[in-house]
Amino acid sequence: IPKHKADEAMDAASCIGCGACAAACKNGSAMLFVSAKVSQLALLPQGRAEAHKRAKAMIAKMDELGFGNCTNTRACELECPKSVSISHIARLNRQFIGAKLSD
Repeated sequence: IPKHKADEAMDAASCIGCGACAAACKNGSAMLFVSAKVSQLALLPQGRAEAHKRAKAMIAKMDELGFGNCTNTRACELECPKSVSISHIARLNRQFIGAKLSD
């Protein structure tokens, strides 16, 4: 695993699931938390096998629970006590779109 990928996976893994991101979001979105968990696994070889399935399942659960969608205001990133980047949201979106296209 290249060091930059391992570092990025560790940054995503630093998410503590505190909910500050969802509380700060005007849409009540949990995308930062969900994307951090998806990225944490998708960046490592062991997690790639189920990356598309995981992205679809996580988005479906978030929708089921009534969380809003991301509108890129970055309020979540600013409030995150672990400085989790919204770049993980972009990765989640890519994973999700790839999963939907492969259906």
